[in-house]
Amino acid sequence: MNNRMNEHDPLDLQGQIAFITGAGQGAGRAIAHAFARHNAGGVAVNDFVAERAEAVAAEIRALGVPAIAVAGDVGDHRAVTALMSATAQELGPVALLVNNAGNAGPQATMGLSPPFWETEPHDWDRYFRTNLHGVMNCCHAALPGMVKLGRGRIVTVISDAGRIGEAGLVAYSAAKAGAAGFARAIAREAGRYGITSNAISLSTLEPPFDDAQMAEFMATERTKAQLSRYVIRRFGKPEDVANMALFLCSDAASWITGQTYPVNGGYSFAQ
Repeated sequence: MNNRMNEHDPLDLQGQIAFITGAGQGAGRAIAHAFARHNAGGVAVNDFVAERAEAVAAEIRALGVPAIAVAGDVGDHRAVTALMSATAQELGPVALLVNNAGNAGPQATMGLSPPFWETEPHDWDRYFRTNLHGVMNCCHAALPGMVKLGRGRIVTVISDAGRIGEAGLVAYSAAKAGAAGFARAIAREAGRYGITSNAISLSTLEPPFDDAQMAEFMATERTKAQLSRYVIRRFGKPEDVANMALFLCSDAASWITGQTYPVNGGYSFAQ
């Protein structure tokens, strides 16, 4: 066998600059690490909490890849524009955008809501601000640079709640479905400029527990019942998301756009 074949990395990011939202922990952090390991030229680590963003940026720099912390709320259009500009000045023009920030945005808690008809419009705002408007803000700030480069990759993390609907998460489902539709529209509008836009649809990721907490969590009847809905009997790991994001940002996926990929252990199937 030709040993030179083993040296080729089909997921090589070729020194391109990445901007990853919600990257201070969980899946976003895993995506930042995956990109660093596959030759990203630099990584801008966004998180609402500045300390988390800086901690992950330091981890990426320790891997030998330039990285900066760009803390801020993706729901703030003016702030996002400033962060994207700062990234271009510090690292170079952004060619890889991963819209990972989600859940309830800066408000960390996201439990099930009352029936939709018992909620008020102000209850919906936090979901749309981060999960839809945040995605639109980041794309609006990143796309002019990508058009100028003549290339770009956009990956938007949605949820199976947005793909198939989820009772008790109606506003969240709507916001994620909107983000998926937006990703497809951007694929049509920006494809002629060498830019792809795809989405990753997630189900439940395992909580960041230590071994003792995880054992206790997995032993509950509620967790067992939830796991029974998965064809692959485990919750997702941050690396599962990172692997798909890396693929979609690489040249291995250069002829794929406008698609939504479920990464969900078989919680639901795509048609």
